[in-house]
Amino acid sequence: MKRKVLVVEDDPDIGNLLQMHLEDADCEVKLASTGPDGVKVFSEWQPDLVVLDIMLPQMDGLSVCREMRKQNEAVAILMLTAKSTELDRVLGLEMGADDYLTKPFSLAELMARVKALFRRSDALLKAQEHQDKQSSEQVVLTRGRLQIDTQKHQAIIDSKVVELTAREFDLLLYLAQHPGRVYSRAQLLDAVWGYDHDGYEHTVNTHINRLRNKIESNLSEPEFVHTVWGVGYKFAE
Repeated sequence: MKRKVLVVEDDPDIGNLLQMHLEDADCEVKLASTGPDGVKVFSEWQPDLVVLDIMLPQMDGLSVCREMRKQNEAVAILMLTAKSTELDRVLGLEMGADDYLTKPFSLAELMARVKALFRRSDALLKAQEHQDKQSSEQVVLTRGRLQIDTQKHQAIIDSKVVELTAREFDLLLYLAQHPGRVYSRAQLLDAVWGYDHDGYEHTVNTHINRLRNKIESNLSEPEFVHTVWGVGYKFAE
C-alpha cells in the first residue's frame, strides 16, 4: 500500500514541489494551504505522515500540530520552519513534532527525513504487533525507582506515571536497555531517530534535557541519565 502523506504548506510552489517528489517515492499525497484545512484533511483522511509548515494562515503550525496530536499520537509529523532559533525548534518538538527542517532545505535532506520517519513507524508497528501476540505478558524493565512498561509505553517512578512523548520514551528505553554504555549524540540519532546527519546533535540534547526535567528529581546530580563530557550520554549502571 502507498504511504499517505499530508503536506500543509501555504506556498503553492513548495507544496507542489513536495507533492511531486513524494509521489515519485510512491506516496499518495494531499495538499492543504491553511491550518484549519490541514486539520480537516487530517481528520478525514488519517495520513501516515504530515509535513507541516510552522507559518500558516488562520492557524499556525504549532496549533495544528497540537490538534493533530490530540487526534493521533502515533502519526509522524515533520515540521518545516523558516525560523532558525533554537526556541522555535524546541517549541515544535514540545508540541509533538517528531522532527523538523529549517528552510531553505534540500529535497534530498527532506526525503531522507521522510524515509527515516517511515522506518521508525514500521519499527513501532512491528513492535506493537509483537506485543499484541504476547498480550498476556507484561514486559517491565526496572532500573532502581524507575520502571519502563514497554507494552503500555509508560515510564513509572515511585508508582507515579511520567508523561513522556513517543520520542522521549524511545530514547529513555534505548538508554535503559544498555546501562553503563556510553552513546554519542550521532549514535543516538541513528538508533532512536533513524538517521545520522552532522549538525543535528542538538536535537538529542534538547530531548535529553526534556527527559531529565521529567524523570530526574535533582537536575544538578541526575540519577538516571548521565552526561559523559566530550562523548555523549549513558544510563546509570
